[in-house]
Amino acid sequence: MPSAVSNFDFDQLSIQIETAARLAFTEQLAASAGETLYCFALYSDEGAMTLCPSSNTLEFVQQNAPKTDLTYYTLEPFEWKYEMQGADEQFDLISQQLYAYCEQIEDDEQLFKIFQQKLYTTAFEVLLKLVQEDFFARTAGREIFVIFSVSEYEFEQQKLADMVTQLNPNNSYKDMYLNWMKSWR
Repeated sequence: MPSAVSNFDFDQLSIQIETAARLAFTEQLAASAGETLYCFALYSDEGAMTLCPSSNTLEFVQQNAPKTDLTYYTLEPFEWKYEMQGADEQFDLISQQLYAYCEQIEDDEQLFKIFQQKLYTTAFEVLLKLVQEDFFARTAGREIFVIFSVSEYEFEQQKLADMVTQLNPNNSYKDMYLNWMKSWR
């Protein structure tokens, strides 16, 4: 039986995501000159219709994060300074492709779930490749916390812990994230 998402080119998507992620991080790093950029994320939505970059600076967290939620604002990409910024044209094209495909399969819940998980896996694998190449730390000249996240969606906790560990193997932010996870209900 052919793959249910065989008519979507995930190999090409992976190349597009890698190119866009490299460009977005480089642009975000340049935009944050004079500040300490410490993180990079790719994130999607539960509907698998978008993929966006995000990054943040320590200074932005210190100036803007509520002290009661400092860890959340440090580690979760949804309120970061450079959310949805960087490689705008590339990520817009990626999101247009995702949206168009989701529109085609909107009546097939099983096919959508397969597509959604394949998208999440592809984005994670691109980040992992860049981490293994030491792209982020080498480009920034310091450790960079890397994460893949999805709005309005919860990964199983062990899967999330594994993802954070793989993306941040020798990184102090990994320990901060894993310790924060222990406080979740």
